[in-house]
Amino acid sequence: MPGMADIQAKECWERRTQGPLLLLSVLFAVAYAVPIVRTDLAPWVRDVCKGVEWGVWAAFALDYAVRLRLAPRRWAFVRSQPLALLAVLLPLLQPLRLLRLVSALLLVGQRARMASRVRVTTYVAGSCLGLLVFGSLAVLEVERNSPNGNITTLGDAVWWSFTTMTTVGYGDLAPTTGLGRLLAIGLMLSGIALLGVVTANIAAWFIARFEEEDAAERQQTAAIEGLTAEVRALRAEVAELRGGLAGPSGPGHGTVTDGTVTDGADHVSSPRS
Repeated sequence: MPGMADIQAKECWERRTQGPLLLLSVLFAVAYAVPIVRTDLAPWVRDVCKGVEWGVWAAFALDYAVRLRLAPRRWAFVRSQPLALLAVLLPLLQPLRLLRLVSALLLVGQRARMASRVRVTTYVAGSCLGLLVFGSLAVLEVERNSPNGNITTLGDAVWWSFTTMTTVGYGDLAPTTGLGRLLAIGLMLSGIALLGVVTANIAAWFIARFEEEDAAERQQTAAIEGLTAEVRALRAEVAELRGGLAGPSGPGHGTVTDGTVTDGADHVSSPRS
């Protein structure tokens, strides 16, 4: 069937490109972070980092195009993954590094969820770390040159991102620009969602453990009840056997009482002198 062949080809492509795309996402993270952390870079280094960012985005865009081409039902594929399409088109709307950052995070998240070997806990932990790091870098980039900004160092940005993701919000640091406030909204919503997933996973783990213990207890109870029934049956059989052995003697067998022998025909004979 052509449909089955297309599905197998799509799964094979996703399986083979999973590792390389994740490595490219790490490369994108480095290229995005270096110009922000080091403000004294040479112009050619900044150009190289910018080229790496666009190259990684192009690789993810090519991956989306190939998966769309291999999908048996292309319109259903587009409708099922709107965030992936948005991530591919977003950097083309305006050449901002922040948009390329958002698109890269969306694309990496889409591909990570497709990997069957990636557990939910690992994905959530990686998402939290990625949001913390990239949120810090993004807010530092947009707030460092703001006239009224108070997030001017990487340490301040990390502290602000952590308190924002956990919805604590001490208020000692706050964004003053429009993009910074949009980042804050995104981090707060993402933090609430991820904390909800973590809480649900912990609750599910406890429930699974309780269910396993209950199942073990039920098995032990059933085994004890089965052994009890077997012991009762054995006792009944032993009682029947004892009753049969202790019953009256059959005909033809005599008994001796006070020296007098009585046979089965009620004939009594006296002992010899």
